[in-house]
Parts: sequence; C-alpha cells; structure tokens
Amino acid sequence: MVDRIPAILTVALLFGGGTSRVCHAGGACDETSRLARMACVAGVTDDFSIGKGNCMNLADAAARQQCVADTRDARTEAQQLCRDQSQARQDLCDALGQDPYDPAINPNEFLSPQATAANPNPYFPLVPGTTRVFKGGGQTDTVTVTNQTKTIQGVTTMVVQDDVVDDGSSRLVETTQDFFAQHANGAVWYFGEITQSISEEGLISTDGSFLAGVDGGKAGIIMQATPQVGDVYRQEFSLGNAEDAAEVTSTTGSASVPGASCSGNCVVTREFTPLEPDGDEQKFYAAGIGVILDIDPDGTRSELQ
Repeated sequence: MVDRIPAILTVALLFGGGTSRVCHAGGACDETSRLARMACVAGVTDDFSIGKGNCMNLADAAARQQCVADTRDARTEAQQLCRDQSQARQDLCDALGQDPYDPAINPNEFLSPQATAANPNPYFPLVPGTTRVFKGGGQTDTVTVTNQTKTIQGVTTMVVQDDVVDDGSSRLVETTQDFFAQHANGAVWYFGEITQSISEEGLISTDGSFLAGVDGGKAGIIMQATPQVGDVYRQEFSLGNAEDAAEVTSTTGSASVPGASCSGNCVVTREFTPLEPDGDEQKFYAAGIGVILDIDPDGTRSELQ
C-alpha cells in the first residue's frame, strides 16, 4: 500500500442520501443511505407508539393529554433528525462516490506495538505509557496508551484508555477503551471502541461501541500517514451507530494551549458524523504529540495540559 490513505477509503467514504436524490444505478452509497433512513423512520414510529402507549396508562386526564402532546413533539423532532442525518450522508456520497466501503484488512501489513512505538505516526503517536490530560467544558479527560493489546480481525491492536471526569463532582462520567493499530505505511487505523456513559446511578449507555468485523462494523483511519488538505476519510463504520469521518482542512495550523503549541505546522481536521449533523469538531494535531486542541461546535475548547 502506498504512503497515503488507501484509495478504497478516499473514494468510498460513503453512506449519504436523501429523498431528493436520484439514486445512481447500483450505487452502494445512496442505497445504504436510503435503507438507513428507512430504519431511522421506523425507529421513530416505534418510539412514538411505545411513548403514546405509556401515556394511555396515566390516570389523570390532563397529564395524559400533555404526555401525548409531548410524545408528538418528540416524534417531530426525531423525524427532522432522520432528514438531517440523511442529508449529511448525502454530503459524504457527493464527496467520495458510490463504491461500497469495504477496506481490506491484511494483518501482515500492520506493525506490532513494539515497532509502532519505535516509529510512531508523528500526529498520532502510540507509545505505551504515554498519558495526556485535557481540560475544557467543566471536564477532565485523561487519555493513556496502555500496554494492553486486543486482537481484532487478526490485527494486534493497542488499547488506549480514555476516562472523562466531571470537574464539579469529581465523578467519572465516561470511560472508553479504543483500539488502534499502525499500518506499515504509517497510517493509524481505528478498529473499534468499548464506551460506557455513567450516571450517579450507574451505567446508562454503551452507544457508539463497535468492533471491526462484528455486526457489520469496519475499521477506518484515525490519522493518515501523510495528511493533505482536502482529504476526506472514514474513521469508523457501524451503520446507525458509529459513523465518524474527517476532513483535513490545513497542514499549516497554529494553536497554543497550556501543554503545547504549534505555529504554522499543525494538522487541522474537521471531524464529524452524520449521526450528529450539527456536531462538527475542529482538532489540532502537533507533530510528536498528537491532538492538542479540540473545539466543539459551540466553541468549547478541550486543551492539552
């Protein structure tokens, strides 16, 4: 493989579409988008029916009426989200074409954790024992490259532990194990995650968890070997569950945070997912360090300390 993101990813970051689009004959992208929208709409209908059914079991007439009204409002909002997600997938189709997203995984082409640590990708270095701490938005996010490994699709991936703590309560609110492996060409691939959102009462969600090779999940590239402006690539794929993608917007970015800075040499990406059409993030990656700054759509900054 060449020292760039594989062609199958650059041309096949797919799954868009909407009702206004005329599907290309045999276009995997548009067809997948159409099916995803059908699933979304069906889920909205199911949720509405269950919600309204619960409303029927309220004895107080006024409360029952308000419950039905609220359930209808929730249905309207959810239907709009289905449309927005479809349009976001459409945008990916327009950018990257109609081919199926099906990257070939050859375990022999991936480096061992030891080889990766000896020659890491400069913008996403995987060196066991490395810990980065980020602060922002009232949270502290601690990311540690562990000595643990997990074999996925025959590839020995490195386990990165990511723990998010609420600064006000000092309570763990999210914990994630991410699975990465570096290709021989230098690109870092993402093979899945096990994520848990936690409330004071305990586990509340594992949404977004996926493993490549399981239930349609597929690996993607988290950082290219040689990022170039305009490159768009899928970082993960689990339809309707995990669909993160990225676009390289600059290789001459500048940023300054407590833990690091870059002046004209940061790689800057727009990282996004059709599942959250308004959730684009901007990330700055410094050579030799990795990500140093993450800016949310509302301007909230998560800064390396």
